Amino acid sequence: MTEQGPAQTSAHLGATPGDRAHIRTYPFDPSASVSGVGIQIGPMGTEGPWAGGVGLSRRVHRIDFHVLLFFRAGPVRHMIDFTEYEVGAGDILWIRPGQVHGFSTTEDYAGTALTMQPGFLPRAIVEATGLYRYDRPPLLRPDAPQLAAMNASLGQLQREYLDTSTLPLSLHTSVLRHSLTALMLRVAHVSAQAAADECAPQPDTTFTRFRTAVEKEFTTNHSVSAYADELGYSRRTLVRAVRAATGQTPKAFIDRRVILEAKRLLAHTELPVGRIGVAVGFGDSANFSKYFQQHTGVTPAAFRAEQV
Repeated sequence: MTEQGPAQTSAHLGATPGDRAHIRTYPFDPSASVSGVGIQIGPMGTEGPWAGGVGLSRRVHRIDFHVLLFFRAGPVRHMIDFTEYEVGAGDILWIRPGQVHGFSTTEDYAGTALTMQPGFLPRAIVEATGLYRYDRPPLLRPDAPQLAAMNASLGQLQREYLDTSTLPLSLHTSVLRHSLTALMLRVAHVSAQAAADECAPQPDTTFTRFRTAVEKEFTTNHSVSAYADELGYSRRTLVRAVRAATGQTPKAFIDRRVILEAKRLLAHTELPVGRIGVAVGFGDSANFSKYFQQHTGVTPAAFRAEQV
């Protein structure tokens, strides 16, 4: 998702701003990257999508890849999953796959945008950097020494990204992975501090597998026992792992994901409530409404009305 130049944005493919039947998801487009690698990096200028000139910035959307926005100026207001963040010079926004967000159409975005394709970094680095720690805040505010170190890493990564002549593609890609890892470890450190959980244990493989399964199946599977059976764990083992990683029960984790998706669809589409219920796993509209009200304190219709 870089500005027009060495890499075109991957997020404006086939956008239809007038379509309110669903939340459009924009895929990562490797062909838009320099040499077709799994990252894109470039400026947030005043002539690209950051200024509101492309359809994606005029309505909310979701992405299936990571976006990190390193701001050199502000303030800019940016919405991510029902929270509006005000960011300024030196701040970072980290938008993870599946999150719904929207660009401001009245403010200029100045800085550097980095996107990465899921799977570009090896699994061990994914876990070490918390790439899928949705419990951590999107807005990061590094202190001056952290920011200086991050900018140095970001500059090195951008130079390696644009250097396509000194190495064959396989080595070029390996160098990019190493450079990106160095940057992401720094970003992850600030992210952990922002979440005040540096000393918390990292999620173990049990929780990681459960989280991945829920993300794939929450629209059809709300059963803790079914997930435990699928993953080959006892219910007790799953409860212990999820509680250690999140402080929640597996059922609460599933419910939270279902409710978030329902809120996204209610706020950002014009789908009837009954169809939204079906989309998150409820065949009966009344059951969905009861479930939604139980977890939010308001009916789906009332929640939608509040978003206007």
